[in-house]
Amino acid sequence: MAARTGGRVDSLIEIVVFAMIAAFLVYRLRSVLGRRTGTERPPGDPFARGNGARRPAPGPAGPREARDDDKVVALPDRTAPSAEPAAATAPAGPAAAGITQVQIADPSFDPARFVEGARAAFEMVVASFADGDRDRLRPLLSNEVFENFAAAIAAREKDGHVLETTLVGVRDTEIAEASVEARVAYVTVQFVTEQINVTRNGAGAVVEGDPGKVSTVTDMWTFARNTRSRNPNWTLVATASPG
Repeated sequence: MAARTGGRVDSLIEIVVFAMIAAFLVYRLRSVLGRRTGTERPPGDPFARGNGARRPAPGPAGPREARDDDKVVALPDRTAPSAEPAAATAPAGPAAAGITQVQIADPSFDPARFVEGARAAFEMVVASFADGDRDRLRPLLSNEVFENFAAAIAAREKDGHVLETTLVGVRDTEIAEASVEARVAYVTVQFVTEQINVTRNGAGAVVEGDPGKVSTVTDMWTFARNTRSRNPNWTLVATASPG
């Protein structure tokens, strides 16, 4: 009896430890976001074309996608006592002028931290899309982008297909463009990654892609945020693959 009770205690301890680890990982992801890879693409993949590429027409308060409280691509809350100011060094590169505009509109904007968070969001979105996990995608995407992703997932499910995406490595992540329009900041990040993308049918046979081929993929993702809002969240409002 004592041994059995001890086993239950050990199991409870393991559950608590795993829960703490999971909570820590979620916290780390949210913290790097500020709160919180010949290219081949399978058919119906929203990454393969402009997806919500036209920026929402900004109104006085900015696009609705940039105001929603449930989006989870975020920078530090400017009202939080522990929020750190952006680096004092001047930005460099083609997007430097745009980054400066964003920093003027939002002094807490840290390009290096933003890129780190954008990369984490990229990896999560790619994996969730391949898994068909709509619930995990919903908080990360604007309404338009989510609808396109959900439609691609639904078409895949209707055909009885399964997408397998392996993110082999990330070659480069950098801010390609930045601007501020009517209080809304837009930051476009270029991801150059190495991926293996394979689509299989219900029997497991390959219908698209090559499981033994690593492809280099370039994606351009645009995030938006209303700089006047106390909500620190950024929303993924467009995805595209150039070329």
